[in-house]
Amino acid sequence: DLVAGKLATELGAEKLILMTNTAGILDKNEQLLTGVTPGDIDRLIEDGTVFGGMLPKITSALDAARSGVNSVHIIDGRVENAVLLEVLTDQGVGTLIRSR
Repeated sequence: DLVAGKLATELGAEKLILMTNTAGILDKNEQLLTGVTPGDIDRLIEDGTVFGGMLPKITSALDAARSGVNSVHIIDGRVENAVLLEVLTDQGVGTLIRSR
């Protein structure tokens, strides 16, 4: 995840997609957050909502968003056709982090 985030930043990528084994970023009630900003993520880390194994992935996504990658998607790799669903549908299947 770290390498993917750095590579997306260095290449000036418009979009970065990270796959995980959860639905995306979850709130304290384990509900999927479909759209967040870097500021939202800062708060989720500060209040302990995001922790453990998700921290490196979220940190990489946050760094990429703050470094010019317009959108970072964290999606569930267990979902069949997850990348296509995220990119080609309005609803998507994970969490979208917008840089602005």
